[in-house]
Amino acid sequence: MRDFTGKVGIVTGGAQGIGRAIAARLHAAGMTVVIADRDAEAADEWLADMGRPARLHAVTADVSAEDDVRRTIAEAVRLGGRLDAVVNNAGFGIWKPVDALTLDEWNRVLAVNLTAMFLAAKHAAPHLRAAGGAIVNIASTRALQSEPNGEAYAASKGGVVALTHALAVSLGPAVRVNCICPGWIEVRDRQKASRRQVPQHSEADRRQHPVGRVGTPEDIAALAAFLLSGEAGFITGQSFAADGGMTRRMIYVE
Repeated sequence: MRDFTGKVGIVTGGAQGIGRAIAARLHAAGMTVVIADRDAEAADEWLADMGRPARLHAVTADVSAEDDVRRTIAEAVRLGGRLDAVVNNAGFGIWKPVDALTLDEWNRVLAVNLTAMFLAAKHAAPHLRAAGGAIVNIASTRALQSEPNGEAYAASKGGVVALTHALAVSLGPAVRVNCICPGWIEVRDRQKASRRQVPQHSEADRRQHPVGRVGTPEDIAALAAFLLSGEAGFITGQSFAADGGMTRRMIYVE
């Protein structure tokens, strides 16, 4: 495991699912991690399950609200005296036919999934420059392909891919910025207790993936940790599909 001892990072949407796995991976590698999440119950439950360890902290925040972003970054810097890593993971989708999707719903999806990443980069940039840090944005394979009724989500995630390379050019060479596009990642068993489910996958589900299985949050956490590490020092502005090869497989429907 990579060593992040002495480093400080923020993971948005870090109380459940992919964000929780990323936060756990970075914390286990020695990083002081602040998770920013709207769901205070989920964050507190996870910290309790973890035994409220040192170097793992939670801030209740709406990442689309600029004051909350400022407060989260200030708390991370207060705790660790620096900021080395930001993982912009928080996001959600609204799946409705385009002619039924309201403008408020469209704007909310873009605010949380895209504008929040701009705000985090804007306010973290001075600290990341000082530390020679890195940003990892979590997009989706929906930036590359679509199913019906996902216009707001797909547009927001496509924007994340473009924002990533724009930030990499603007913030380099001091700060590297990369993006992960997860595919089918099973998160139903990584929710707070009131929402947790036992996943069931069919053989057809597994066969859709050239690797032969559905993804886990740890698959994304491993890639995020690599991209934040010095081993990825020559990588910036890139987007990586972590999808078990699903976007490369041709599927014919009769």
